[in-house]
Amino acid sequence: QVQLVESGGGLVQAGGSLRLSCAASGRTFSSFAMGWFRQAPGKEREFVAAINWNGRDTDYIDSVKGRFTISRANAKITVALQMNSLKPEDTGAYYCAAVYGTGVPRELQEYDYWGQGTQVTVSS
Repeated sequence: QVQLVESGGGLVQAGGSLRLSCAASGRTFSSFAMGWFRQAPGKEREFVAAINWNGRDTDYIDSVKGRFTISRANAKITVALQMNSLKPEDTGAYYCAAVYGTGVPRELQEYDYWGQGTQVTVSS
């Protein structure tokens, strides 16, 4: 079993930055691919970014490329999402997810473990 706890959300003005963190516990963290998803009010949860088990491969949704960076520190059992140049359309609840194995999954159904989410609100 893997437990995920997100932190770092908040209210920020457009153009600002936030850094989200996801702390993992349970099984061997380094064996898991990790992802970030977000869900805006009234919308479906969508893929944002993912990183493979050793941190050498990443993937992003087009709308955040060049602004967001996903990283992981296996020794600290954390994965982070650095978000720069934030826009109002980035507003939503952000969720950390994990799945055992290789690759950088983009689909919700590929992930087995989820955190409770942290709210990000970007004001215009």
